[in-house]
Amino acid sequence: MKKISGLRKQVYDVRPYSAGKFVEQVMSELGLTDVIKIASNENPYGPFPESLKAMANELQNINLYPDSNFEALRTVLGEMNGVSMEWITLSHGAEAMLQTIAKMFIAEGDEVIIPSVSYALYTDISRIMGGLVINVAMTDDYKTDIDGIISAITPNTKLMWLANPNNPTGTVFSKEELDKLLRVLPDRAWVVLDEAYVEFSELSNMPDTVELIKEGKNILSARTFSKMYGLAGARIGYVIGSPNLVNVINTVSEPFNANRIATAGAIAVLQKDQESVKECRNKTINSRQKIEKELAGMGMNVVSSSANFIFFETPYNADYLCQEMMKNGVILRSGSGWGCDKAIRVTVGTHEEIDRFLHVFHKVIDCSNI
Repeated sequence: MKKISGLRKQVYDVRPYSAGKFVEQVMSELGLTDVIKIASNENPYGPFPESLKAMANELQNINLYPDSNFEALRTVLGEMNGVSMEWITLSHGAEAMLQTIAKMFIAEGDEVIIPSVSYALYTDISRIMGGLVINVAMTDDYKTDIDGIISAITPNTKLMWLANPNNPTGTVFSKEELDKLLRVLPDRAWVVLDEAYVEFSELSNMPDTVELIKEGKNILSARTFSKMYGLAGARIGYVIGSPNLVNVINTVSEPFNANRIATAGAIAVLQKDQESVKECRNKTINSRQKIEKELAGMGMNVVSSSANFIFFETPYNADYLCQEMMKNGVILRSGSGWGCDKAIRVTVGTHEEIDRFLHVFHKVIDCSNI
């Protein structure tokens, strides 16, 4: 980045977010007419019908600011999670909430613990606030190493960014593991639990984060409507925390920090689209199992996933494989951006997208001069 007079020095430590290439871009560059993107963990079954209808109806009010307290959606979310609305606050996507949390907690020189293979935004927003990022290696099976994180805690530790399920690996840590961490957590340190994909998990021993928050633990739960609820483009997320902390978040964050269209869709998907959501979840889990089985049958090292994507290791260079897949009209996410040069992340798409991915991948593996 070219030096610009007056910028904070931390700005130069931040990398631009890479969302990968879009379908239209690949079509134009490669002269293709049929391309699928299964790289960004989007929900191929959304938006669901009632949320779409509610958002369309709300367009007539787009000239007006939303209710700054967002009471209707916060009430619905509170009822769903067994708390009052005072325990909930909203944001323009989960990312905006993570940015606000970083501004609240991280001062220059504070240590921030992050698993080594996880969502890149955690590192960027920590560094721009002057935080010292401490990366903890994953276990051999790409799980978050809770014992390693405990060992990394020092008197200067302020924040831990933990995704559960983790992005990009899809792995989870258990209630018992989180309890172990919280027992030794210093008073000044906080755990931010990113649960963007938690609705896709089938495991029975996932942490009950709401109960931990109600018990007064130093923990926040960040969630989103982008994944299970099919509203990624609407940009709406929320956090569950103690009422005192929620008040601080509301003070620090921008006013009107969610929009009318998104909140209308979010209320509708929670109240009226649950059958569609349930069907989507079942399809995703069934398709996830199919992909895992097929990839394992091709000799790939597949990481068991609890999300709507699968992370797997190949014997080959991931950037090369992804480029070859793109030439065949299938956009995937290479693991090289996480330092995993032979790993790939694939979103669980529709049945048709999955069949095409598996067919093309098998062809690329068999035919490429690797």
